[in-house]
Amino acid sequence: MSRPGASPAILLVIAGLACQEVGASLAVLLFDDVGPIGMVMLRLVFSALVLMLIARPSLRGHSRRGWTSVALFGLVLAAMNALFYLALERLALGVTVTIEVLGPLVLSIVASRRASAWLWAALALAGVVALGGGGWDRLDPVGVVFAAGAAASWAFYILASARVGREFPKLDGLALAMTVGAIISLPFGIASAGSALLRPELLGLGACVALLSSTIPYAFELIALRRLPAAAFAILMSLAPATASLAGFLLLGQNLTWLEIAGIALVIAASVGAVRSSARAARETAEPIG
Repeated sequence: MSRPGASPAILLVIAGLACQEVGASLAVLLFDDVGPIGMVMLRLVFSALVLMLIARPSLRGHSRRGWTSVALFGLVLAAMNALFYLALERLALGVTVTIEVLGPLVLSIVASRRASAWLWAALALAGVVALGGGGWDRLDPVGVVFAAGAAASWAFYILASARVGREFPKLDGLALAMTVGAIISLPFGIASAGSALLRPELLGLGACVALLSSTIPYAFELIALRRLPAAAFAILMSLAPATASLAGFLLLGQNLTWLEIAGIALVIAASVGAVRSSARAARETAEPIG
């Protein structure tokens, strides 16, 4: 049975996905002015400021292990965002997000330890092959490497986030980790963007990207998770490649071939299948066979 308020929660998740892709599209439009790394810095700095204001985390009473977890999480955040934007500079938004989704997909398949996981892995592989048009001739190979790096970083992000969540209450760990990521990105972002950072309109747009790509989606997801089962939430998040492709088409004029669209659909199907399989395995583990 669905939980009370499930329908509004589903709409919140979809709205969060839409905000993320609109934010990514806006970031692409700013690349000519601040560069991908400058955009990473603006996103992380403004996201950190908002989270620190909301969470107001305490800096006392944390173990060395906790601070190490925060530092590693911040490093992963900086790397994931940098690799994602560097990929966006060379690849279409839908293609980039589809490759990036492979990170959590592989993590889910490995964690499931079920024979059916190989089916989802094969389906995802078919999607990746189709995404490359059968020969990857339309895709920038460097962009693909960056997107694959973002995929690996996303898998590490999930693991690092879980670890920080165990060490810090509420949003404290995320706020501190985002601040670490912002500090790491500062010298690279300043070197990349240069004098463009003195333009108020660019700083304002950078703040918009941070709100659309991080703050609003995270808030919506947090609310939705209180009303949706985790498996249902994960399935909805699997739709990210589709929303990214639509945003790329509508906002950036990025067209995809039918073969690429088929590849995105296969990766989405593999993600949904892997999530459902993992949820089924969790239920079977939790419920003893009488």
